Amino acid sequence: MSTAQDMPEESKEPTPALPAESPDAKQSAALPATPKPDAATASAAKPPEPVQAAAPASTTAKPAVTGEKPAATKPAEVKPAAAAATAKPAAPVAKPAPKPEGPKPEPWDSELVRSLKSQYGSGIKEAATYVGQKYLVVDISIVYEVLLRMRDDELFDYLVDVTAVHYPKREMQLDVVYILYSFTKNERVRVKTQIKDGERLRSAFGIWPTANWLEREVYDMFGISFDGHPDLKRILLPDGWKGHPLRKDYPILQQDKEWVQSNLGIESGQ
Repeated sequence: MSTAQDMPEESKEPTPALPAESPDAKQSAALPATPKPDAATASAAKPPEPVQAAAPASTTAKPAVTGEKPAATKPAEVKPAAAAATAKPAAPVAKPAPKPEGPKPEPWDSELVRSLKSQYGSGIKEAATYVGQKYLVVDISIVYEVLLRMRDDELFDYLVDVTAVHYPKREMQLDVVYILYSFTKNERVRVKTQIKDGERLRSAFGIWPTANWLEREVYDMFGISFDGHPDLKRILLPDGWKGHPLRKDYPILQQDKEWVQSNLGIESGQ
């Protein structure tokens, strides 16, 4: 086997001549060689590029997944100072308008009133009109005489009604009211008188026979008795019933339970 020494001189490659080393090259050769960074190391050594902030998602954006509820968004908090600055002062509460005054009685002056006052003086306590309705307030001692004169001299030939009103806190607790009408004059007048509880009146049956039934109703509902009445008894409630339902001290649901039990044989439903 042949070796390099046996090779001919022509086949040997000449050794390349090295360039002369400069002083700087010598100094660089003396320093340790700096390793060349590879691609992975170079990319890791670079500072990260700034990431652009994403645009805020719209509060009305639909959820990506069907059926998924969007996240609840908290309302923007208002700072107390800002809220106080923007809050408007409360408007003052308006006072309710005062209620208008109702109608009031007005003095009634006529030839009839002057004639009655000249005859009875202070027995005519009041003569007035209320919303166009004329009325006289007379003393109990002269009420029968005034009614008789109203029929004979003033032509009030129709007794429309006899009724009463109860004022339990007043000394003269009961008002008795006679409503008269004149066909000749086409005029209506009320004659009132005030009595105490238990005080009796003279019946007007002798002046107007229709007072028979009207006074019976006042007796039944208010307990007012009329002297000279031909048949003074209850007209709506049965005889023996206790109490008078149109008095203000008679409760609306009150019944004579004793009468109901003894006459009907049942317990009162009230």
